Amino acid sequence: MTSKSPVRSAEDIDETALSYAEVKALATGNPYIKEKMDLDIQVSKLKLLKANHLSQRYSLEDRLLKLLPQQIKSTEERIAGYEQDVALYIRSLASEADGADKFPGMTVKDYTYSERTAAGAALLDACKGMTSPDPQEIGGYRGFSLWLSFDSFHKEYKVTLRGALGHTVTLGADAGGNISRINNALSDLPAKLEHAREQLATLRQQMETAKEQIAAPFEKEQELQTKAARLAELNALLNMDKRENEAVDSVPDEEIEAPERRAVGRER
Repeated sequence: MTSKSPVRSAEDIDETALSYAEVKALATGNPYIKEKMDLDIQVSKLKLLKANHLSQRYSLEDRLLKLLPQQIKSTEERIAGYEQDVALYIRSLASEADGADKFPGMTVKDYTYSERTAAGAALLDACKGMTSPDPQEIGGYRGFSLWLSFDSFHKEYKVTLRGALGHTVTLGADAGGNISRINNALSDLPAKLEHAREQLATLRQQMETAKEQIAAPFEKEQELQTKAARLAELNALLNMDKRENEAVDSVPDEEIEAPERRAVGRER
């Protein structure tokens, strides 16, 4: 049984070609062969680096022209919405004569509840007949409208406070706890506004960085041009040597042997 020869990897093949080129350079005594071999490898690597550089530039250009402007615009709009909702929330706190601890009243199903527990119970009661995932307006709280919906996937009821933006809260089984969740969502608005402003600053910085990176040239461009030009010179020289060798090799054997035959004939 004959054994199969092992499959060589691309690296093994390259090493074999390299070894053959070195032997050939030594056998012919032509230093151009070894220089050309080295430059072939170097120029190929430099061209690959340049291709990667251009690919990254195209990606950055696409990000700069499309993605970043869209993200900046949507973030600016979100900031404007947060600013309006924060202002609305702060006005609702300022309008409470006895301070923020006093329950400001909540309207559910056209009835305004002045007590926290009663308002929470009314919310739970509204959930009983709610099976639609589409939000339905059920009342208002602190200047925000209240929209109730049912998440059929998670089997959860959710209430969304709508001002300029929507702020969604998942409801639980505790009536008073739901009021606390709603109040926490509103008190978090200033922090969310600040976070959105930080995101906007980051996006604008990313845009400036992208512009700088796009403008930056391929750092090894001069090296690539120099080595590519030298490689072209070597190819021309080696092709010239090859044509000269082919011209010598193309002389018919009959023309070399004919004088020998004629000399033998004269001796007779």
